[in-house]
Amino acid sequence: MGLKKGYKALVDEAMAVVKTYSVEEARARLGDPSVQFVDVRDVRELERDGVIPGAVHAPRGMLEFWVDPESPYHRPVFAEDKEFILFCAAGWRSALATKTLQDMGLPKVAHIDGGFTAWKAAGAPVEAKAKKG
Repeated sequence: MGLKKGYKALVDEAMAVVKTYSVEEARARLGDPSVQFVDVRDVRELERDGVIPGAVHAPRGMLEFWVDPESPYHRPVFAEDKEFILFCAAGWRSALATKTLQDMGLPKVAHIDGGFTAWKAAGAPVEAKAKKG
């Protein structure tokens, strides 16, 4: 059974309508109090590869529930008046997630081209994931 629309088409469609920052553009926003980096990777990826300092972790599977104020899982960070810059490992999940949040009406949302892999390769700041208590 062939799919009507595969992941490449979905990612291409998302990339056509979302704001995409290069690693350099995103890095210039790191530490800006009006910006919140959002890591949509799986927790195992964070533990294995490290994290961007100050990023909040919002796993891709929970993102819509954490963003929607009507959801019982809502996280207050997503109600703040900030620009949210999403990233995953390669920029595919974050492109899809950014489009979803844009469709939900989040006003300022973007993602990083090439994701965490490109960020790390460019020598941008990375730290180990903090261990739980």
